[in-house]
Amino acid sequence: RTLRQQTIHGLDFTVVPLASNDFSGILPQRTPVSEIGREPKPAKPGAIYFTQYQSLLVAGNSAKAVEAVAAHLTGGSAPAIADDANFAADRISQFHNSPLYYGWFNGSKFFGMLATVPDDDADSDAPSFMPRMNTAKILAAAGLDKLKSASFAVREQPDGSTVTMHLSAPESTRTGLLKMLAIAPKEAGIPAFVPASATKFTRIRLDGRQTWADLQKMIANISPQYLASLNAVIDMANTLAQQKDPGFDLRTALFNNLGDDIISYEKPPAGDSLADESSPPALYLIAVNNADQAINGIKTLMSLTAPQAGAPAPRDYRGHKIYSIAQRTRRIPGADPAPSSYLYLSSSSGYVAISKDVGILEEFLRSSEGSVKPLRESPGIAEAAAQIGGTGGGLFSYENQRETMRAAFKLLKASASGDGSMRMLPPLFRDWTDFSLLPAYDTVAKYFYLSVFNGSANAGGLSLKIFTPRPPQLN
Repeated sequence: RTLRQQTIHGLDFTVVPLASNDFSGILPQRTPVSEIGREPKPAKPGAIYFTQYQSLLVAGNSAKAVEAVAAHLTGGSAPAIADDANFAADRISQFHNSPLYYGWFNGSKFFGMLATVPDDDADSDAPSFMPRMNTAKILAAAGLDKLKSASFAVREQPDGSTVTMHLSAPESTRTGLLKMLAIAPKEAGIPAFVPASATKFTRIRLDGRQTWADLQKMIANISPQYLASLNAVIDMANTLAQQKDPGFDLRTALFNNLGDDIISYEKPPAGDSLADESSPPALYLIAVNNADQAINGIKTLMSLTAPQAGAPAPRDYRGHKIYSIAQRTRRIPGADPAPSSYLYLSSSSGYVAISKDVGILEEFLRSSEGSVKPLRESPGIAEAAAQIGGTGGGLFSYENQRETMRAAFKLLKASASGDGSMRMLPPLFRDWTDFSLLPAYDTVAKYFYLSVFNGSANAGGLSLKIFTPRPPQLN
C-alpha cells in the first residue's frame, strides 16, 4: 500500500488506504441491492488513521473520528464524552472503584440518529408482499428510543472477577422490549429438585401472561398486519384442534395460562460421541396455572409443523403422563431417512416439563421422592451468589465451567480432525486456528471452576452481574 501522512491538530497521522475486500472472510459483507434501471452505488474506499502520542495509540477509520482526540491531546477544547450528562451519571454509578476495563454506549444518540436514517427501500418501486418496515417505528415499538445508555465494567479481585452490565432506562418511560426485560424482584434461586450433576442452570421470574400481552402490543405498533398474521396462525391452530375438541382455544389453553417462572438446566453428555457432546440432556420447565391445558396447547402448536399420527401414545410414569410429540426431520436427497425424533412433555409441581431427552424428564418426575442430591448444596455456589447480591432479583444462572469446558475442548479438537464443525467460522479464521494444539484437558482443568450471574431491575434501569470465583485449586 502507498501510505500517506496527514497532520491533524499538530499530530502526524499515518493513513493506510483500504480496499473493499480487505476484510473478506472476517467481517460480514453487505449484499448490494440493485433495482431495475438503477445502478448500485459503489462502496466508498476506507482508510485507517493512526498515530502515537506519548504512550497512547490513536486509531480511527476517518479523519473526523480522530480529530477530536487529537484536539484534546494538543490542548484544544473540542466537546468530550465527559460532558455528556448520561455518561457522567453512569461514571458515578457504574465505573466506581477503578474497574480494570469499562465501556459505554450512548443509546440516546445512536438510536436517535438511526431513526432519522432513510430506509433502504423507502423510495423503492419494487413490489412487496409484506408491509414495508419503518426504522423509527420499529425502534419506538421496541422501546429502544427510550434507552439512554448501556455500560459494562470488569473488576478483578483476589477472590475472582466480576462483570457488571447496565441499561439506563427509567421505569416511567420503558416500553416494548425494555418493559418485558424488566423482571419483577422475585426469588430465582435453585430449587431442590435440580440435581447436583447439572452443569448449567437458569431461572427467570418472567410473567408469561403479561409478556405475551406486551409482545402483541409491540407487534401491533410495528405493523397491525403482522399482528393479524400472528392471529391468523393461532386461529388456524384453533380450527384444527376444534375438530376434536369444539371448546378448545389456544389463547386460553397456553398464552393466558402462563405463570411467572421459567427454569432450564443441563446435564453432562450421556455418551462420548460428538453428537452426544454437542447435544447434552436439557430440561425446560414452564410454570402454568393448568398443566393439562398447557400441554394440549403445545401439542396443538407442534402439530402445525409435523404430523403426529405416528407418535407414541401417552404413557404413565410414577403417576404422571409422558407425552411424545413428533418433530419434523430434515430429508437429505440421496441419504437414508433420518430417524424419528420426539419432544417429551409431562407436568409436576405446577410446571410443564419439556425435553428431547426422556431420561432427564423422568429424573425430574422422580425428584419428589427425595432421591436427588440438590445442586444448590454444591460447594461454592452460595458463596458466589452472595458476591453478586443473591438470587432475589428475578434472574439467576449458574454454570459448571469445569465440565462445560471439558466438552468444549473435545469439540474443538474434533473440529481440527475435519469433522466439519469448523465451517461455522469465517474462512480466514479457519486458516488462523489449529485446535489440535490444545493441551490435554486434564492438564488445564484446574484453571476452570464455576460462574454465576443475576439480573435485576429498578427505577433507573436494568442490571446484570456476573461473578467467576478464583478456582480453589489455584489458592
